Amino acid sequence: MTFARVALLAAAFVAVAVFSPFSSAGSERVALSVAIDGAIGPASTRQLEEALDVAARRNAAVLILQLDTPGGLVTSMREMIADILASPVPVIGYVAPAGGHAASAGTYILYATHVAAMAPGTNLGAATPVEMGGLPSLPGGENDNGPAKDEKDATGRPAGDAMMAKVTNDAVALIRSLAELRGRNGDWGEKAVREAASLSANAALQEHVIDFVAHDSTELLQLADGRTVDVAGKKEVLATKGLPVETLEPGWFIQLLAIITDPNTAIILMLVGVYGIIFEFTSPGAVAPGVIGTICLVLGLYALNLLPINYTGLALMLLGIAFLVVEAFNPTVVLGLGGVAAFLFGAAMLLRVEGPGFAMSWAIIGPAAALTLGLALLTGTYVWAARRNPPRVGGEAMRGLPAEILDWQGREGHVLAQGERWRAKADEPIAPGDSVEVTDVSDLVLTVRRRDAARNGAKQ
Repeated sequence: MTFARVALLAAAFVAVAVFSPFSSAGSERVALSVAIDGAIGPASTRQLEEALDVAARRNAAVLILQLDTPGGLVTSMREMIADILASPVPVIGYVAPAGGHAASAGTYILYATHVAAMAPGTNLGAATPVEMGGLPSLPGGENDNGPAKDEKDATGRPAGDAMMAKVTNDAVALIRSLAELRGRNGDWGEKAVREAASLSANAALQEHVIDFVAHDSTELLQLADGRTVDVAGKKEVLATKGLPVETLEPGWFIQLLAIITDPNTAIILMLVGVYGIIFEFTSPGAVAPGVIGTICLVLGLYALNLLPINYTGLALMLLGIAFLVVEAFNPTVVLGLGGVAAFLFGAAMLLRVEGPGFAMSWAIIGPAAALTLGLALLTGTYVWAARRNPPRVGGEAMRGLPAEILDWQGREGHVLAQGERWRAKADEPIAPGDSVEVTDVSDLVLTVRRRDAARNGAKQ
């Protein structure tokens, strides 16, 4: 017992020494790095949120946010900016690698970081809000998004949509507030919003948009060392020189989220889900279509829930699918055409605001609508043909089938039909050896008659 107690105490001491937050192994500070590569969306928001949480728990010196993005959704961008401003760990925004860019939403995020840097051969800017989602307009024409392009207002400028003017002014106010918070060039930020201006790395340094240009993460940490930044309302001097850099890779959920939150992928998932469930209802017991369809439908609806969608557009798409399903089982042509029209109009209206990487692709929507219509027409053709064909089951299906006489007395006896023994009767004299066929079924009794000479000859 004494030896067991000593061993237990030793094990406890080792565990405390290994896992204690005050151990020498855990006290070494590191610089964590997370890369946002691609469009800014719900997956990017989740990735940054998890990275900031890990950095805070591990008491990291800084978090390097490497950006290479064409922009993305305003909602996701604002969530990322809010997370950076509330972070207890300094965030260094770094546009890299060479050839990368931080356009549109990426520019706002870079302005929000505590330290902003770029690699040579990169650029940023073009932060003008994109047009509100909706039906495409005719060239030079007037639509719901605003007046014609050539129309001028009293100041001589093109007359824009009131909603777009509000969005632009709001974006200007946002980037100016970030510039004031971080001490950067707010005038150029407004120019990037209103005129879609862009800058190279060296030009951005001269315009005081970024703090410095760094070739790699080692130089980045050297140049950031000693800078005073405002972290969650407190002044902090960065000590980053020579810190080891640890890269945080996105988990499987973030990778899945990045795939399904593409609106085109979400629509395909919904179509697969709807038709999988329909196939399961029409062919009970198949199991696989129902399981796959349910999973795809749930994933599609989850993805659309994360995107800024127009629910009228979604309702039109679902209505179009419903019309096409009804068309498949009750062909009317009108429902089919109406279903395709509702599906296409719904797809055009689905997103409230389209951003880079989050636009509906007609190369996906068009074939999807055509495939859906084709499937409905094909199913309708089979249903119509099945209605016109004779029955294939039950008593009706036995009429005209040949039967073999097993025994016969008078006008009654037993015959063999479809591999089964049946009682049978006839309205005409029949003798064993005659070739007969079924004419009717009543109460499990077959009515038979002799086959004509032509049929007997064909059988022989």
